[in-house]
Amino acid sequence: NIDEIRKKILKTIDRLMSMPGAVDVGKFANGRVKIIVINLEKEARLAGSRLHEIPAMLGKPGPLIVAVIRDEELIIPRGDDRLMPGDLVYFISEEDNILDTLAIFDKHAEPVNRVLIVGGGRIGSRLATLLDDKPIYTKLIEKNPDRCTKLAEKLNKVVVLHGDGSDQGLLNEENIQETDFVITLTDDEEINILASLLAKRMGAKKTITKISKFSYFSLMSMIGIEQVVSPRLSAINTILQHIRRGKVLSSISIKGEQAEFMEAVALETSEIVGKPLKNISFPKGALVTSIIRNDNIIIPSGDSVIEPDDRIIIFATMQAIPKIEKILTVKLEYF
Repeated sequence: NIDEIRKKILKTIDRLMSMPGAVDVGKFANGRVKIIVINLEKEARLAGSRLHEIPAMLGKPGPLIVAVIRDEELIIPRGDDRLMPGDLVYFISEEDNILDTLAIFDKHAEPVNRVLIVGGGRIGSRLATLLDDKPIYTKLIEKNPDRCTKLAEKLNKVVVLHGDGSDQGLLNEENIQETDFVITLTDDEEINILASLLAKRMGAKKTITKISKFSYFSLMSMIGIEQVVSPRLSAINTILQHIRRGKVLSSISIKGEQAEFMEAVALETSEIVGKPLKNISFPKGALVTSIIRNDNIIIPSGDSVIEPDDRIIIFATMQAIPKIEKILTVKLEYF
């Protein structure tokens, strides 16, 4: 359903704008558990620290860090592994603690006052309509003159400009350096990338870029584009939850499908239920990151026991997923 995918992208953009320094955000358990991705700056206090040192540094348990992407490589870190500047860090946070957890990585909330949208297509116009009701000064640049006229008639506060979002002169005229977010949503991903790079170079604080080609994903952080939304990835995530075996409620693939987070219901008859996690033969590259039981969110240890009907969030590499699906389905002896 294309409409469903567009809605997901709008929600992702909205979440990225409300979360300081997050490169990507995924949600599970009706939004109560978030998977957050940040780029670790070299000035961050956790840069260079081993995972097992973090609780002592913070004076409290640290966030559950599930995965790190470093130099294009996916790492599932252990206690002795260090966080390095430039790492993309994937961690789990409860909805209520997000801003505190982001602050641990030295990411602090800044107000969003000015937004520029490049591209007035289906997603761009919907985003403009969404921002039209908010106290955010929003401009939208659209190349097609007819579409500009229609958008200007439909929107109240949003300023609609006819032009090219990758035109340096136009960006200069529109005081790009005072813009908090530039969101590039045209149907041409090369223009989106170019417009985002240009906006960043001219002083825009942050950019969100729509791309679809997986071959571009790995290039993005290398060229300085951190926040990306992808219709193709949204479509894949929607399809995955329907094709995964076991009672999988939702699924988020990361890093161009190298790994996946999935939320599933623990069936009474699956071998994951009724024994401590440390006694379950989990495949290498898989980890239970959260258990949701009667509205309580549990970050599990090796002694935790999953009960029937618990909702569980599992992180797994592509190699581990077939085994995880098997663990989530019905035990053979049940038949």
